[in-house]
Amino acid sequence: MKYLTATVALFLAAQAAHSQSVVFGAGFSDFSDSLSDDEAVISLEYHHRPFHEATRFSATWGGALTIDTAADVHIGIGLIGTYTFADRWFVEGSVMPGYFSEGDALNDLGGEFQIRSLLGLGYTLNNGNSVSLAITHKSNASTQDDNPGVNSVLLRYHYAF
Repeated sequence: MKYLTATVALFLAAQAAHSQSVVFGAGFSDFSDSLSDDEAVISLEYHHRPFHEATRFSATWGGALTIDTAADVHIGIGLIGTYTFADRWFVEGSVMPGYFSEGDALNDLGGEFQIRSLLGLGYTLNNGNSVSLAITHKSNASTQDDNPGVNSVLLRYHYAF
């Protein structure tokens, strides 16, 4: 009975340790339009508990807020997938449609509706938190006449709780 209780306790602790996370990121954005101003960028994300977990893959919902030094803002909500491989390494991808507001008129992306996609490579630390390097792309997916887009590279810290 002691072994069963200990096993159940460890299982519940492991689930709680990796159930949610807040991700802090900093990097640089490169706007596709040559007249735009490229900017330093910061991001804040929330990743909810996974609604699907397999051996190495998990899927969850989350939200992201991105602000650059020109006060361009994107806020989105969407789907996040993570695939773990090679012990502590993982690949993360997400798609988050949302609202974009340019702080600098030169950084107009063609409309307020923008979809942020992300592809990242990360490593889980001994304490359960992670670091990752990610590339993002924001675009209106040609739902507007103008669709210049913006790409960003972010160094990120995932705080698990």
